[in-house]
Amino acid sequence: MPQVDQREIAALREFNRFYTRKLGALNEGLLDSPFSLAEVRVMYELCARGRATPSELAQAMEMDRGYLSRLLARLDGQGLLKSEPSQADRRSRTLALSRKGKTTFAKLDAKSQAQAAELIAPLDAGMRRRLMSDLLQMRRRLGDESAAAGPIVLRELRAGDIGMVAQRHGELYSREYGWGVRFEALVAGVLSQYVEHLRPRREHAWIAERDGEFLGCIFVMEKDADTAQLRLLLVEPAARGAGLGRRLVNACLDFARGAGYRRIVLWTNNRLDAARKIYESCGFRLVREEPHASFEDGSLGQYWELELQTPRPT
Repeated sequence: MPQVDQREIAALREFNRFYTRKLGALNEGLLDSPFSLAEVRVMYELCARGRATPSELAQAMEMDRGYLSRLLARLDGQGLLKSEPSQADRRSRTLALSRKGKTTFAKLDAKSQAQAAELIAPLDAGMRRRLMSDLLQMRRRLGDESAAAGPIVLRELRAGDIGMVAQRHGELYSREYGWGVRFEALVAGVLSQYVEHLRPRREHAWIAERDGEFLGCIFVMEKDADTAQLRLLLVEPAARGAGLGRRLVNACLDFARGAGYRRIVLWTNNRLDAARKIYESCGFRLVREEPHASFEDGSLGQYWELELQTPRPT
C-alpha cells in the first residue's frame, strides 16, 4: 500500500469533523427529531427500496447486523415498520415502512432538504457547479462505484473559463515539459486577444467537461479573411486516450468550414507528440518549424496547415 502523508489523513479527518458538526449529526436526535442518524438512514433505505430484508439492509448500509437488529426493533416498537415473511426465504422477513413510518420519514426528508438548501444558498452559480463536481469526484476517488461518470460534453465559454484555461495551460505544461511563466503569459495573451476582438460568426471556443469537471478546451480564431487559426488545444490527463482531442479538433474544423474559411492553420511545439498525431490524422501538414522564445528548453515551434475544400477525414 502506498505511503500516506499524515497531513492528508488529518485533512480528511478534519473534513469529517466539520461536516458532521455542520449537519448536527453529533446531536442525540438528528434534525431536531427523536431519531439518531443511523435510524434515519434505515428509514431512508426502506423508503428508497420499498421493502428489504434485514440482511439486504445490513449489506447495503455496511452495518453490523446486531446493531441493525436493535435499530429495527426500536423503529418497529414505534409503529414505523411493517413486516411479512420473505418469499425467497421463509426463515427471514421483508420489511417496509408503515403508513406512520412513511409520514415520519417524509417530514425528516423535507427538513434534510431544507438544511442542504440553506448550506448551498450562499454560493453563486459557479461555486455551486464546482462544489457538485468536487463532491462527485470525492465519492469516485474514495471508491463509491455508484457515482458513475457522465458523458463528456462540449460547451461554450462562460465567466471564469478564461482564467481557468490560462491556469491549466501554465500548470500542465510546467509539470509535463518544464515550461515556465513565459509560456503561460503567451497563453494569457492569446486569450485576451480572443475576448477583446471576438467575432462570434468567425470565432468560437469549446470547453470540454464531465459532471462539471474541466477536461479540455480549444479555440478557433480568425487569422485573415480566408484563414482560421486553431489555438489552445488542451486535454487533461484524466481524459486522454478517449478521443477527446480529435473530437475538439473536429469541432474546430466543422466550425471553420461553416464560417466559410478556405484553410485553417495552427502553431504548436515539436515535443507535443500526441497533439501532432491528432493534427496529422485530421489532414494537417507541417509547413515549417523554428525556435521560439516562449519555449525555454530550446524546442521548436511548428506551423501546420489544412485546406478546407475537402471533407474532413472520418
